[in-house]
Amino acid sequence: AEFAAHAASAIPFLDLEPLPDFAQFGPVETEPLRSIRRKVARKMVTSMLLVPHVAHMDEADVTLLEEFRRTERERRKGRPGERLTLLPFVVKAITAGLRATPAFNASLDPFREQIVFKKYYHIGIACDTGKGLVVPVVRDTDRKSIIQIFSEIEDLALRAREGRLEPQEMRGGTFTITNIGPLGGTALIPAINYPEVAILGMGRVQEKPVVRDGQIVIRKILPLTLAFDHRVADGADAARFVGELARQLSDPNLLLLET
Repeated sequence: AEFAAHAASAIPFLDLEPLPDFAQFGPVETEPLRSIRRKVARKMVTSMLLVPHVAHMDEADVTLLEEFRRTERERRKGRPGERLTLLPFVVKAITAGLRATPAFNASLDPFREQIVFKKYYHIGIACDTGKGLVVPVVRDTDRKSIIQIFSEIEDLALRAREGRLEPQEMRGGTFTITNIGPLGGTALIPAINYPEVAILGMGRVQEKPVVRDGQIVIRKILPLTLAFDHRVADGADAARFVGELARQLSDPNLLLLET
């Protein structure tokens, strides 16, 4: 029975062998895994081995939202929000989506064999610090304005880069967003921030020729990828979730009304 239990939890043919001595092939340099990188490595291995990842991709036409955002930046010069980015709008739209689709704001407990649906909305924002990836959390996004969320993201990102985040500021997240847009790249398939069940990857907004009413027009397009835990949600759930997210981001009036 003990052997059967061990076999049931083991991964067949996974047998890690020591790496070869790479110095025999040419010059090398070694660097120890420091604290942040070591924690990221452990979390990513856990996530990728334990969670059956599926990715759903879509595009949002953010032309009108970008016009609205730039107008607001001009209007707010010298006041909070003068550097307003697209990210807090996405956070607000995601929060509305999570309320409508609770499966993506949950965690699966494999030991008790139950899904834990969280009734709070704490959105993690993946930040590249130069020393490793950290995910500070904006809490209670359902009760905060877009400007409040933007100000918190700005503060958390700055302190993340400076290594001044408190441990509790990186705990308790229910859903994560990772935005590679400022760094470039058209799209990505992100790894789920375990024990959450979904993560949204944002690519770079690009002007693209698209067909509207039979005419080719230039629109600003935001690539979106939702990676999710297939144990908790299905492809149809993801399609509806991302489709509604894209719909809200396409119309600032709709976004503000529904969030």
